[in-house]
Amino acid sequence: MSPIIFYLAHFAVLAYALVGGVFLAFSDFIMRALSLTSGQGGAEAMQAINREVVRWVFMVLFLGLVPVSLLLAAYGALVVGHGPGFVMMLAGLTYVVGCFGVTAVFNVPMNKTLAGMETSAEATLDYWSRTYLPRWSFWNTVRTVACGLSAALLLFSLAWAAQSPA
Repeated sequence: MSPIIFYLAHFAVLAYALVGGVFLAFSDFIMRALSLTSGQGGAEAMQAINREVVRWVFMVLFLGLVPVSLLLAAYGALVVGHGPGFVMMLAGLTYVVGCFGVTAVFNVPMNKTLAGMETSAEATLDYWSRTYLPRWSFWNTVRTVACGLSAALLLFSLAWAAQSPA
Protein backbone atom coordinates (compact mmCIF):
# COMPACT_ATOMS: atom_id res chain seq x y z
CA MET A 1 0.00 0.00 0.00
CA SER A 2 1.26 3.45 -0.88
CA PRO A 3 2.57 5.32 2.18
CA ILE A 4 0.47 8.35 1.25
CA ILE A 5 -2.71 6.26 1.08
CA PHE A 6 -1.70 4.46 4.29
CA TYR A 7 -1.45 7.72 6.25
CA LEU A 8 -4.47 9.24 4.53
CA ALA A 9 -6.53 6.20 5.50
CA HIS A 10 -5.44 6.50 9.12
CA PHE A 11 -6.37 10.17 9.10
CA ALA A 12 -9.74 9.25 7.57
CA VAL A 13 -10.46 6.73 10.35
CA LEU A 14 -9.90 9.48 12.91
CA ALA A 15 -11.89 12.04 10.90
CA TYR A 16 -14.82 9.64 10.41
CA ALA A 17 -14.87 9.09 14.16
CA LEU A 18 -14.70 12.82 14.93
CA VAL A 19 -17.51 13.71 12.52
CA GLY A 20 -19.54 10.79 13.81
CA GLY A 21 -18.95 11.98 17.37
CA VAL A 22 -20.50 15.35 16.58
CA PHE A 23 -23.52 13.61 15.07
CA LEU A 24 -23.68 11.26 18.06
CA ALA A 25 -23.87 14.23 20.44
CA PHE A 26 -26.90 15.52 18.53
CA SER A 27 -28.58 12.11 18.42
CA ASP A 28 -27.78 11.28 22.04
CA PHE A 29 -28.60 14.47 23.93
CA ILE A 30 -28.55 17.79 22.06
CA MET A 31 -31.80 17.29 20.13
CA ARG A 32 -33.46 15.81 23.21
CA ALA A 33 -32.38 18.84 25.24
CA LEU A 34 -33.62 21.24 22.55
CA SER A 35 -36.96 19.42 22.51
CA LEU A 36 -37.35 20.14 26.23
CA THR A 37 -37.09 23.88 25.73
CA SER A 38 -39.98 25.96 24.56
CA GLY A 39 -40.49 25.25 20.87
CA GLN A 40 -39.36 28.76 20.12
CA GLY A 41 -36.15 28.36 22.13
CA GLY A 42 -35.27 25.04 20.53
CA ALA A 43 -35.93 26.25 17.00
CA GLU A 44 -33.98 29.45 17.62
CA ALA A 45 -31.02 27.52 19.07
CA MET A 46 -31.01 25.14 16.11
CA GLN A 47 -31.09 28.06 13.67
CA ALA A 48 -27.99 29.45 15.41
CA ILE A 49 -26.24 26.06 15.37
CA ASN A 50 -26.95 25.68 11.64
CA ARG A 51 -25.48 29.12 10.94
CA GLU A 52 -22.32 28.41 12.96
CA VAL A 53 -21.58 24.85 11.81
CA VAL A 54 -20.42 26.01 8.38
CA ARG A 55 -17.68 28.22 9.75
CA TRP A 56 -14.94 26.01 11.11
CA VAL A 57 -13.24 22.67 11.66
CA PHE A 58 -16.32 20.46 11.46
CA MET A 59 -17.18 21.62 7.95
CA VAL A 60 -13.58 21.17 6.74
CA LEU A 61 -13.62 17.58 8.01
CA PHE A 62 -17.16 16.88 6.83
CA LEU A 63 -16.61 18.15 3.27
CA GLY A 64 -12.95 17.14 3.04
CA LEU A 65 -13.86 13.53 3.74
CA VAL A 66 -15.89 13.32 0.53
CA PRO A 67 -12.91 13.38 -1.89
CA VAL A 68 -10.80 11.41 0.58
CA SER A 69 -13.53 8.75 0.80
CA LEU A 70 -13.87 8.55 -2.97
CA LEU A 71 -10.10 8.24 -3.35
CA LEU A 72 -9.94 5.49 -0.72
CA ALA A 73 -12.89 3.67 -2.31
CA ALA A 74 -11.25 3.77 -5.74
CA TYR A 75 -7.85 2.77 -4.34
CA GLY A 76 -9.41 -0.12 -2.43
CA ALA A 77 -11.31 -1.38 -5.46
CA LEU A 78 -8.60 -0.87 -8.08
CA VAL A 79 -5.30 -1.30 -6.26
CA VAL A 80 -5.78 -3.24 -3.03
CA GLY A 81 -8.46 -5.54 -4.38
CA HIS A 82 -9.85 -8.73 -2.91
CA GLY A 83 -11.25 -8.69 0.62
CA PRO A 84 -9.36 -5.76 2.18
CA GLY A 85 -9.87 -3.59 -0.90
CA PHE A 86 -13.58 -4.35 -1.02
CA VAL A 87 -13.93 -3.39 2.65
CA MET A 88 -11.94 -0.19 2.04
CA MET A 89 -14.25 0.62 -0.86
CA LEU A 90 -17.30 0.01 1.35
CA ALA A 91 -15.88 2.31 4.02
CA GLY A 92 -15.52 5.20 1.58
CA LEU A 93 -18.87 4.68 -0.08
CA THR A 94 -20.63 4.34 3.27
CA TYR A 95 -19.40 7.81 4.24
CA VAL A 96 -20.27 9.39 0.89
CA VAL A 97 -23.78 7.93 0.76
CA GLY A 98 -24.70 7.44 4.42
CA CYS A 99 -23.23 10.63 5.80
CA PHE A 100 -22.73 13.20 3.08
CA GLY A 101 -25.63 12.02 0.89
CA VAL A 102 -28.09 11.83 3.78
CA THR A 103 -27.02 15.31 4.89
CA ALA A 104 -27.54 16.79 1.42
CA VAL A 105 -30.85 15.06 0.74
CA PHE A 106 -32.52 15.16 4.16
CA ASN A 107 -30.90 17.28 6.87
CA VAL A 108 -29.88 20.34 4.86
CA PRO A 109 -33.33 20.88 3.28
CA MET A 110 -34.92 20.72 6.74
CA ASN A 111 -32.30 23.16 8.05
CA LYS A 112 -33.06 25.57 5.19
CA THR A 113 -36.78 25.36 5.86
CA LEU A 114 -36.23 26.06 9.56
CA ALA A 115 -33.84 28.93 8.77
CA GLY A 116 -36.53 30.72 6.79
CA MET A 117 -39.09 30.56 9.57
CA GLU A 118 -39.90 33.12 12.26
CA THR A 119 -39.34 31.34 15.57
CA SER A 120 -42.35 32.90 17.28
CA ALA A 121 -44.81 31.84 14.56
CA GLU A 122 -47.25 29.02 15.30
CA ALA A 123 -46.32 27.32 12.01
CA THR A 124 -42.68 27.22 13.14
CA LEU A 125 -43.58 25.61 16.44
CA ASP A 126 -45.67 23.02 14.62
CA TYR A 127 -42.87 22.33 12.09
CA TRP A 128 -40.28 22.17 14.88
CA SER A 129 -42.14 19.67 17.04
CA ARG A 130 -44.00 17.53 14.50
CA THR A 131 -41.61 17.43 11.57
CA TYR A 132 -38.13 18.76 12.25
CA LEU A 133 -37.31 17.11 15.58
CA PRO A 134 -38.35 13.55 14.69
CA ARG A 135 -37.21 13.50 11.05
CA TRP A 136 -33.99 15.47 11.49
CA SER A 137 -33.06 13.33 14.50
CA PHE A 138 -33.75 10.10 12.60
CA TRP A 139 -31.58 11.10 9.65
CA ASN A 140 -28.91 12.41 11.99
CA THR A 141 -28.78 8.99 13.64
CA VAL A 142 -28.34 7.43 10.20
CA ARG A 143 -25.36 9.77 9.68
CA THR A 144 -23.95 8.81 13.06
CA VAL A 145 -24.11 5.11 12.24
CA ALA A 146 -22.64 5.68 8.77
CA CYS A 147 -19.64 7.54 10.19
CA GLY A 148 -19.01 4.89 12.83
CA LEU A 149 -19.37 2.14 10.27
CA SER A 150 -17.01 3.92 7.87
CA ALA A 151 -14.38 4.24 10.59
CA ALA A 152 -14.75 0.59 11.62
CA LEU A 153 -14.69 -0.73 8.04
CA LEU A 154 -11.64 1.33 7.10
CA LEU A 155 -9.78 0.30 10.25
CA PHE A 156 -10.67 -3.34 9.59
CA SER A 157 -9.53 -3.10 5.97
CA LEU A 158 -6.18 -1.62 7.03
CA ALA A 159 -5.63 -4.38 9.59
CA TRP A 160 -6.66 -7.03 7.05
CA ALA A 161 -4.39 -5.58 4.35
CA ALA A 162 -1.47 -5.51 6.82
CA GLN A 163 -1.97 -9.24 7.51
CA SER A 164 -2.24 -10.18 3.84
CA PRO A 165 0.87 -11.29 1.97
CA ALA A 166 2.23 -8.57 -0.32
